[in-house]
Amino acid sequence: MAKKVVASLQSSSKDFAKVIQIVKSKKTGAYAFKENIVPNEKVQEFINKK
Repeated sequence: MAKKVVASLQSSSKDFAKVIQIVKSKKTGAYAFKENIVPNEKVQEFINKK
């Protein structure tokens, strides 16, 4: 199912970007990855917010 969503985003337009951030857990200290699909105009805003 996820492959269909990704494929439709790629074929319909190039106005979106997949942003991957590394987030450190306060409880365990382990690192995790946070993935979001955001519009190209909002990429810097998404990266700068915490």
